[in-house]
Amino acid sequence: MYMKNINLKNKRVFIRLDLNVPIYKKKIISTERIDRSIPTILLALKKNAKIILASHLGRPKEGIYNKNFSLFPVFEYLKKKLPKININFSKDYLNGINMKNNHITVLENVRFNRGETKNDINLSKKYANLCDIFVMDAFATAHRIESSTYGICNFVKKSCIGPLLYSEVKILKKILYNPLRPMVTIVGGAKVSTKFSLLKSLLKITDYLLVGGGIANTFISTFYPVGKSLYEKNFQKKAINLYKTKKVFIPIDSRVSSKYSIKSEAIIRPTSKILPNQQILDIGDKTIKKFQEIIKKSKTILWNGPMGVFEFPNFRIGTEKISKTIANSNCFSVAGGGDTIAVIDLFNLKKKISYISTGGGSFLKFIEEKTLPIIEKIKKLNQ
Repeated sequence: MYMKNINLKNKRVFIRLDLNVPIYKKKIISTERIDRSIPTILLALKKNAKIILASHLGRPKEGIYNKNFSLFPVFEYLKKKLPKININFSKDYLNGINMKNNHITVLENVRFNRGETKNDINLSKKYANLCDIFVMDAFATAHRIESSTYGICNFVKKSCIGPLLYSEVKILKKILYNPLRPMVTIVGGAKVSTKFSLLKSLLKITDYLLVGGGIANTFISTFYPVGKSLYEKNFQKKAINLYKTKKVFIPIDSRVSSKYSIKSEAIIRPTSKILPNQQILDIGDKTIKKFQEIIKKSKTILWNGPMGVFEFPNFRIGTEKISKTIANSNCFSVAGGGDTIAVIDLFNLKKKISYISTGGGSFLKFIEEKTLPIIEKIKKLNQ
């Protein structure tokens, strides 16, 4: 069931968005997620709905109000973006809201409500009592079974998915089921254990899997000593089984240091010759060249995670060069995950990536399982 196909006129519509944006000293650092939600709000206005906008922000202690996690700055931003619309902010809403057509009520952080993250039945009922129709459009939290993302469906009259969630799923399905080939997947990040199932799933559809970061260290450690580098001994056997597919490409050289510090100087070493006091913090120049050659031949790219500790200037070279190669390629590129988006922002690549997913965990879960709990739930409810 899709929001575009539903009559919303005079209906109370509870739209679960992802307005979880970085806020520092009451100022929004990045408005990307809010801006991506605006088309959904405009669609609801066009359909003459009575609109409720709900989201979480950060991880406050549940059941306790904390001004540092308030959605009030988001409400103020929406007022500026939609100056002709009557927009209200509601702190106490669980017992009901007075609403009018083409009016918007922004709810305070749902995670201030006790039971939200535990998918509490009573809280889910209270959300459902506020509305006639539930629209799930928060892709970034679509992998979570919580009261405002999932539980509400059990008690509301009608549930559907919104345009942003719909477009995210459509793009990811294109990559999973019908990618232009060759397809290259670039995966970075700290631990292979958190992405092992993902890597296993990706190897079924990708032609080349390029690995960096701590994930690569675990692969390297199956062949050579990695000094003080982060790696997972318990996953060495699984890593080598993945490597045997001959689709996995690991670093042949690395930028290393004896200290984990923003001031550390980078030394390039072959991955076969890492010293006991050294740790791998980035990929080396030969690896960059090899990865670039593969990327330039590709027709489809799926990118999740940096190649090293990009927060340290001396160890962001691999991430910078690989990300810019992706951005400058002529292929269809999809990027997702919190650190990946941070890299895109750092190097100002937003306009050069074909599609940037708003999700992190949900992005990975969808690739792994080809669906999400809320999608299956709404399908079942509308059968």
